[in-house]
Amino acid sequence: MSINKDFNFQLIFRFFGVLLLVETVALLSAALVALFYQENDGYYFLITAGIAFTMGVAGVLAGRGATPMIDRREGSLVVTFIWIVFSFFGLLPYWISGSIPSFTDAFFETISGFTTTGASILNNIEELSHSILYWRSLTHWIGGLGIIVMSLALLPVFGVSGAQLFAAESAGPTKDKIHPRINETAKRLFLIYFILTVSETILLRFGGMGWFDAVCHAFGTVATGGFSTKQASVGYWDSPYIQYVIGVFMLLSGVNFSLYYFGFKNKFKRVLQDEELRYYLITLFAFSIIVMVSLLDFSTAFSFERLEKAWRDAFFNVTAVMTTTGFATADYMYWQTFTWILLLVAMIMGASAGSTSGAIKMIRIVIVVKYCYYEFKKLLHPNAVVPVRYNGRFVSEDVITKILAFVMLYLITIAFGVFVLSLSGMPFQESIGGLITCLGGVGPGLGTVGPAGNFSAFPDFSKWFLSFMMLIGRLELFTVLVLFTPAFWRK
Repeated sequence: MSINKDFNFQLIFRFFGVLLLVETVALLSAALVALFYQENDGYYFLITAGIAFTMGVAGVLAGRGATPMIDRREGSLVVTFIWIVFSFFGLLPYWISGSIPSFTDAFFETISGFTTTGASILNNIEELSHSILYWRSLTHWIGGLGIIVMSLALLPVFGVSGAQLFAAESAGPTKDKIHPRINETAKRLFLIYFILTVSETILLRFGGMGWFDAVCHAFGTVATGGFSTKQASVGYWDSPYIQYVIGVFMLLSGVNFSLYYFGFKNKFKRVLQDEELRYYLITLFAFSIIVMVSLLDFSTAFSFERLEKAWRDAFFNVTAVMTTTGFATADYMYWQTFTWILLLVAMIMGASAGSTSGAIKMIRIVIVVKYCYYEFKKLLHPNAVVPVRYNGRFVSEDVITKILAFVMLYLITIAFGVFVLSLSGMPFQESIGGLITCLGGVGPGLGTVGPAGNFSAFPDFSKWFLSFMMLIGRLELFTVLVLFTPAFWRK
């Protein structure tokens, strides 16, 4: 096989350089947090920032004179490897400070942050410094909207078109461009992202949460990440107000961000008529009601307090897994067994395309269900022309084929992943729960990796394998897996 020598490596180095400079700024912000709280860990962030800055400048210089054009293959290379590069630099503060002494664990925690998975190996969260906890939550926020999407606003400065990067990184079968220029789209999405973050932070502070915890939980919520500053997650705060605020913002973060833009432009009809939004809300609330009923004790007298508590636990935790956020207020491993199946289904389904959530996405589920329904109709009426419609428009056969291929590949990946984890010695419950939660970017799984547990007991091989699952899940499978095909590298 001959290797394609036409890749624009100069431009790729330039992208890496620019993005490492972005990470440098993020690392310096963590150093400032350490300075504010008078913590020694700021020194480790400065060291890491210095390394990232040096490599970033080297990348920018190496890319001087590069042709400002990038194709789909180069976009796949950039968006795949930048998550890995970011994670290797991002783990250094954990590792060199001794907060996470194992290199494997430090990488797992970091890529879990940047991919907004929220799976953790930590058993001592409250013992960590403010700067380490801030950095841990910040990795969510950076990765939530997408390292690449956020950087698109910078690309015009370098005279580069970022359309292929946006196409490679953005989740879902459709990309709603809210502005004809891709960098303007990125700016508007980031503004919405920022507004949601600030709004939640203020509301959490009003509810009695400290500023530091409020900021970190807003980072984790809007990014649908799930890293908390407490070992007990959101359950640490026995406050209905705080839990409802986070629950509502998890729900909001699972909505296609382009709909917020249309709402701001007074295009409410387009928002209200969006099928994905409608089915997302119907499914979420239906699952929440079912779980709430399962939590009620009908052998005792009715109590509004118990009803409210059952609804709050059901709504919060169903929303947490369906939006792939992963916060928890209760250990659902103590709930009835059928609720675990319901939550696993929610983990696989996910929320809306165009949001920060992971998994298959509701739009794909809706189109697949419609396609199956119309196939049944064709059996009854063979001569009938029954096209699949979505939001009043015909869905092309090409789009349907791609969606079916993605869903099939997703399910095959789950089966393959569970098989690999089982071979490494993991019990079946932990294997399937851990695989689905990492591939979907959820965080907690089943068994020992449920809301009250973590991944610390997993063998190193399993942690590296699940790290790869987080990556391919975050980038929608094809973007990463295409790199393993010989055709990708041929001339």
